[in-house]
Amino acid sequence: MSEVKVVILNWNAYAHLRTFLPSVLRDTPEKVGIVVADNGSTDGSAEMLRAEFPRVEVLLLDRNYGYAGGYNRALACIEADYYILLNSDVETSPGWCEPLIAALDADPRLAAVQPKLRAYGRREYFEYAGACGGFIDAFGYPFCRGRILFTTERDEGQYDTFRSCFWASGAGMACRRELFTRVGGFDEEFFAHMEEIDLCWRAQLVGYRIAVEPASVVYHLGGGTLPNDSPRKIYLNYRNNLWMLYKNLPAGRLWFTVPLRMAMDGASALVYLAQGRTDAFRQVWRAHMDFYRNLKVLHTKRKKIQGEAQARPCGIYGKSIVLRYCMGRKVFGDMM
Repeated sequence: MSEVKVVILNWNAYAHLRTFLPSVLRDTPEKVGIVVADNGSTDGSAEMLRAEFPRVEVLLLDRNYGYAGGYNRALACIEADYYILLNSDVETSPGWCEPLIAALDADPRLAAVQPKLRAYGRREYFEYAGACGGFIDAFGYPFCRGRILFTTERDEGQYDTFRSCFWASGAGMACRRELFTRVGGFDEEFFAHMEEIDLCWRAQLVGYRIAVEPASVVYHLGGGTLPNDSPRKIYLNYRNNLWMLYKNLPAGRLWFTVPLRMAMDGASALVYLAQGRTDAFRQVWRAHMDFYRNLKVLHTKRKKIQGEAQARPCGIYGKSIVLRYCMGRKVFGDMM
């Protein structure tokens, strides 16, 4: 029988842990371990966990390494065949855990599988950060089965089928330790945001699959660490997307896609400026400057990734999801 650990990365999420951890304890089988890896919190959450949740193993990190670095360090210390990575602002439901484990057991080439993510505050709707399986378009824009850009669909069972996808949400993702170790874990220089998409892309390039299992349902609050309109989040999303594209795109698409994507970023920066959001405009500019500054490091990573690539990923929409959205097509439907 596979050994499984639920691992929750915490950074100053005292209130979230008290709100959401009881559901994880209630709905997770006793044979599955639950670990909270504390990313250098200063709000007393680690002490609260030890006092109020004795079933939970607390793993202390010396400082905040971000999502990517925190998980890399935590998982290196945790013995398990499968990890289930779960955000601290996720409420589980009865039976959420078993379908994810069964999916990994059934297919040794399955690297990661996510549950169906519904919105905690609008429980009949899909949640932004993963919905019912993640995809990207030809220019690297992420979208989901159940969420296209800013529009989330009502969950009416329309996507209740297990299927392959491009990426699994970092808010709730079961992954195989063997694969996580083989590809080197998350890219720590991302710090946070899009590191799970990058990981899933690299996993597919070495011949693994990514999937979504809607029989598993969780409810995600979202924005628990950084609000969606935070300048810091805007910067990380723009920068990390360019880093991800440069590292993982095949040579035949790289020199066309990245410049065009940067032009599209520039257009969105001008929209921010027209809206009076000079802070957001500056973050897009900063992201592009950091992309150029890091080209040498990125090129070294790219050579390694492309040198080991042996498969083509699935789940890439060959057109522009932004153009599709602007034409009024805001539902995933049967597009892929």
